[in-house]
Amino acid sequence: MKKPKIWNNKHLLGLKKLSADELTCIFDTAENYVKYAGGTGQKTDDLKGKLVVNLFFEDSTRTRSSFAIAASRLGADVIELTAKASSLSKGETLRDTARNLEAMGIDMVVIRHSAGGAPYLLSQNIEASILNAGDGYHEHPTQALLDIFTIRQLRGSLEGLKVAIVGDIAHSRVARSNIWALNTLGAKVFVVGPPTLMPSAVNKLPVTVCHDFDSIISEMDVFNMLRVQSERIKSQVFPSTREYSRIFGLTNNRMKRAKKDVIVMHPGPINRGVEIDSDVADGPNSTILKQVTNGVAIRMAVMALCDSVK
Repeated sequence: MKKPKIWNNKHLLGLKKLSADELTCIFDTAENYVKYAGGTGQKTDDLKGKLVVNLFFEDSTRTRSSFAIAASRLGADVIELTAKASSLSKGETLRDTARNLEAMGIDMVVIRHSAGGAPYLLSQNIEASILNAGDGYHEHPTQALLDIFTIRQLRGSLEGLKVAIVGDIAHSRVARSNIWALNTLGAKVFVVGPPTLMPSAVNKLPVTVCHDFDSIISEMDVFNMLRVQSERIKSQVFPSTREYSRIFGLTNNRMKRAKKDVIVMHPGPINRGVEIDSDVADGPNSTILKQVTNGVAIRMAVMALCDSVK
């Protein structure tokens, strides 16, 4: 792939510092890869001969599989590694693991890690391109990119759109990446949820904070519903699952008061009946499966773009 003039990033560590032109470059490149993202089996040779390592230290289904499929459809070879299957389980540092892999001739590392900043650490210590597949509570850039790419396909422009990110904002790296990129592209972002699931510094983010979902239902152009990340929560943050769903769940009744063409999104995995009703998740406004397909196209685009920078 010929390197676009606007793209000069060897790594994708987050979206906070990317310009509107850089984000648009990713989306425009992804459009060229959409035809490879479905079940056609078509491949390119844009990364032929390159070696990509999927280095995942947290559980993942969609992101890990999506990156592996994206790399394969670009013609790259893929190595899958987990903490348990590597020398990290024997006490080796992340830096030493990566440097040993690099000595074997790898070209790109896709990393998911529980520590915020882990992708940045790798980018400072090895020559291979580093792609952040989620680091701590920091960012999950490719998930936000595929979310916004999906909105762009349906609306054409993000400028002036009202986007509600609803649920567990405090523990969501997806929310943070979406907030940065949506603002850069001119959208108005609302974060919705109980005070106990808001970050302590939420008022410093470029968002409107709302604790009353019903008060904004009719205004929104997009609902991005987040899972409550119970595995990260150490105390009781709301009375019960039923109470949470009653106040913050995207139910059939709430959808009746929403715009007819409102976009319903979810990064997965879905807790049906908690943050979203099954009828809504599977309904005509839902883009959830489209997001999954677009994830392959976005990750193909990011891999190809980062590889183009030498």
